Amino acid sequence: MHAPDHRYRSSYISRRPPVTPRLSVVVPFYNVGEYIGDCLDSIARQTWTDFEAILVDDGSPDDSAVIAKEFCIQDSRFRIVQQDNAGLGPARNTGVRHASGEYLTFVDSDDLVTRHGFEKLIRSLDRTGSDFAGGNARRFNNSSGVRPSWLHRQPFMRDRFATHVTEVTDLVLDRMVWNKVYRRSFWEERGYEFPAIRYEDYPVTLQAHLDAVTVDTIAAPVYYWRERESGESITQQKFQLGNLRDRVISAGMVMDLAEKALPAVRSRLHAHFTQIDLLTLMMAFGAVPAGEEEQLVELASELLTRLDPAALQRAHRYDRIQHAALRAGDVDLLRRLAIFREDGGLRGGARVLPRRRKVYDFNYPGLLEGVVPQDLYRVAEQDLTLATSVRSVTWADGKLSVQGTAEVRHLQTCTSSSLRIDLVIAGVPYPLQVRRFDATDLHGENSRVGFEVVLDEELLGRCTAGPAHFDVRMKLGRLRRQDKLRGQGPGSPGWPPGAWLGESWIQPGPGKDGCFAIRRLHDPSRLTAIEHTPDALVLHGRSSFDEPSLFVTRPVAGGEEKVPIKVDGRDFTAWLPIRPILDETNPDDPFSQRTTRAFRLRGPAGEEKLLLWTAGDRAISHAERGRVITMTRSTGGYVNLHESPIRFAATSVVAAGNKLVARGPDWGDVTFAWRRFLPESDDHIDVPCRRSFSDDGWSAAADLDALTAVGDRVSERRVSVDPLASLADWILFAIAPDGSAHAVQCEPFLCSRLPLVVESSAHTLAVRPHAGTLHAEVR
Repeated sequence: MHAPDHRYRSSYISRRPPVTPRLSVVVPFYNVGEYIGDCLDSIARQTWTDFEAILVDDGSPDDSAVIAKEFCIQDSRFRIVQQDNAGLGPARNTGVRHASGEYLTFVDSDDLVTRHGFEKLIRSLDRTGSDFAGGNARRFNNSSGVRPSWLHRQPFMRDRFATHVTEVTDLVLDRMVWNKVYRRSFWEERGYEFPAIRYEDYPVTLQAHLDAVTVDTIAAPVYYWRERESGESITQQKFQLGNLRDRVISAGMVMDLAEKALPAVRSRLHAHFTQIDLLTLMMAFGAVPAGEEEQLVELASELLTRLDPAALQRAHRYDRIQHAALRAGDVDLLRRLAIFREDGGLRGGARVLPRRRKVYDFNYPGLLEGVVPQDLYRVAEQDLTLATSVRSVTWADGKLSVQGTAEVRHLQTCTSSSLRIDLVIAGVPYPLQVRRFDATDLHGENSRVGFEVVLDEELLGRCTAGPAHFDVRMKLGRLRRQDKLRGQGPGSPGWPPGAWLGESWIQPGPGKDGCFAIRRLHDPSRLTAIEHTPDALVLHGRSSFDEPSLFVTRPVAGGEEKVPIKVDGRDFTAWLPIRPILDETNPDDPFSQRTTRAFRLRGPAGEEKLLLWTAGDRAISHAERGRVITMTRSTGGYVNLHESPIRFAATSVVAAGNKLVARGPDWGDVTFAWRRFLPESDDHIDVPCRRSFSDDGWSAAADLDALTAVGDRVSERRVSVDPLASLADWILFAIAPDGSAHAVQCEPFLCSRLPLVVESSAHTLAVRPHAGTLHAEVR
């Protein structure tokens, strides 16, 4: 519990450094024994070494303090302050009072910082003189790997120096304090203090944005933000009245700050609260316990009445139905609307009644009379946009097959609809023959949204190095919609395989604007074969220019090293020693502990090309001393070298009879299980696999019936109805004898062959990668 009085008692485990450091890192912690060691290790590994780390023990009842004290003993830059439990905000305030550096930053004790994060931010501040600098963030957990943080995507989408929230209103969305470095003089001059509530970041962060003369934004990730293994979906969150109350209090404080801000800033802020925080409160009605409904109505109404009517009017029409139900205090309707939305009804179950005017009203009194909401849901015609996806990319007999879906959002796709797809090469459209079939649509139902187009050798030969895209046109009655083919899903769409066409390499993949595209690379510089010796990887390739030199680069850290090569005309052989790579243990990714290297060929005139992978359909790996290096391909088809701790990787997955069998190289004593995490929890259920060995490595076989029994096992562990009873997400885990576990990686060449779809009478199972880990989704 948060103590009302956050006076602190302090004790130091190590002395303050004799020279004042340039950076003070404040790390409050409470009950994070499982994570704090990794957090502090990521701080200790920083390329920016001139720092002090102030570890604030907020009365933690577990062994977190023991781990923290060990760091203090081993590294004089770390010291600990102890206080009675007061909460995250007051603990941060305590850390600030003990800070002495020129700069100030905050790290949450279950998160990680990238190795170059502090240095990038401080170098930027030294150059610009801004009051603070912020960088991009990533979300991560063990089961799903590392993904971009959607909350940070817009504020930190590009590098900006000496800017301000009044110039870039997207900075209003910057809610967190921890992905930044502040000038301590700026912080102390303004007297910032964190309130003793949850969501304590936002009031301080927005105030700093408003007070600053200028700020810097860095597009590179500087911070890794942990999420629970079960995910972060709003619809999976348990109802917690205290949590929601703090959220409303924080929102009120932020809106108070914005009252005197420029109209554009205030408008962007109110739109954000409408889209995120108010929606969270609306969805909470789907899980509110009996007896607490009226308190939730009061909280949600408090936020609703503070929001700008213009922002509410611009909200989605379904949102506006929920707002109207809240104003009327109709708890039963609010609950039904939340459940209807959670079950996917908003995406497609609602019967849409489009008209030719831009704005439609809904008949709210009809809803109060018990009319089913989907009968009254209307959308504006401009909301009826074309939605496309790419679900499979395969080669057969020199032809490229692309399968996907195309539909108009909110509308049922009837069999009388028409679909035209052109491949646009250098501005010239080439009509394709379209095969249509039933597939799962945005409603979660089967309808005529699936399509396949096949590109033959003649058409592929017309492609150029400039990406050719697919133009999609759909006609539904009198409604016509057009857009580029987008929505590359996991599996082969995300790791599309390339192939030779004469002297050219055809590579599908993302275009510059994110659409799905085709590139034809004539005589590319490429890797043709790899030899694995005990001491080195021997690379064989061909350059597209004379007298090439080969360089290995680290895209994240920067810098390059020249690789010795032997050249015979345009053919080359290069030797890459293994030991120096294994000896360098300064990973770029603080979670996976992985470092990625890329390869470039450079000519005498300065011409330069990335090295394309054409060396077969299997990666080459070498494991030694608990670490592994792997030569493989990137999503774009280029050569990558990964170095990391050993993480088991699957190189194939097949359905054999009633078994789902995964295989990969054998690197140690582990067992395997398909694991499913329960919503809003790190608790899980496992389906064990039978492990066997062969010369090729390990195999792990699981019963398909056990994976497709979606709700049975979950109901044993939960009292309430499982909201995911129609969808189960299983992740393959490797479990060590000591109980530690990690998600099995999905090797890139396996990614290019997925998804694997297995149909049964009652369920569909699809094996596909997510953020580099292997998942089996059951519907």
